[in-house]
Amino acid sequence: MRAVKIFRILDETLVEDAGRFFLIDLAWDDVFRSVDPRSEIEAAMRAASVRPGPSDAELLAPIGAQEVWAAGVTYTRSRAARMEESSKAGGGDFYALVYEAERPELFFKATAHRVAGPGQVVRIRRDSRWNVPEPELVLAVNAAGHIFGYTVGNDMSSRDIEGENPLYLPQAKVYDGSCALGPGVLVSEETLPSDTTIALRIERRGQDAFSATTTLAQLRRSPASLVEYLYRESSFPNGAFLMTGTGIVPPSDFTLQAGDSIQIDIAGVGRLVNVVAHP
Repeated sequence: MRAVKIFRILDETLVEDAGRFFLIDLAWDDVFRSVDPRSEIEAAMRAASVRPGPSDAELLAPIGAQEVWAAGVTYTRSRAARMEESSKAGGGDFYALVYEAERPELFFKATAHRVAGPGQVVRIRRDSRWNVPEPELVLAVNAAGHIFGYTVGNDMSSRDIEGENPLYLPQAKVYDGSCALGPGVLVSEETLPSDTTIALRIERRGQDAFSATTTLAQLRRSPASLVEYLYRESSFPNGAFLMTGTGIVPPSDFTLQAGDSIQIDIAGVGRLVNVVAHP
């Protein structure tokens, strides 16, 4: 089966295959529960009819009963940023050690009600003064722990809270509107090539406020190894999403503002656009 993209529309699953769209009789969560999601989708497509592509208003965050987890300090740039922001608290060494360690940093990020979809708003905490987006490749993992797809993710982060004390990580990372996913999931039997680009662009009042790019070649840990650790002693009967960390962090004098537009592009996977909500 060649690569296809699946999208969530209300309670239905839409498949894009070579520019054609099929509304399939396969529930979103059943895709993640399946032992072989690709084959299930292919079979459902054979019984489906072609329909028009979705409007922007129809697209929802591509998540049902899945949990979203995240990996940290998987890029050199991320290690440097974490060490910088936590240096005064004496936590810099923790990030240097975890970057080199065999065991990755993994943390819970969100359930569906905290996740923004394409075109929806993300939030910054009212009790934080230093906030950034973190553009990330996100793995779609079935209940059996197999990576079957990819989507675009934004791991919103409060750098001042995390930097004050590494134990404040859950507050810096987990809050309403702290995560965005979408627009769909690329379902592919092939792993993404190492030269796959990830690009971030932040627009403020019609002007570029920050932009940067990186590639998956800078990702120190393999996606498969991250998933293995996540599933090692935890079960996910409805599957999971795993954010793989960021190689792009804006400089220390940058913070998001209400109304900023955040655009994340991952080559071959998609473009995710969100706006920062007003408090």
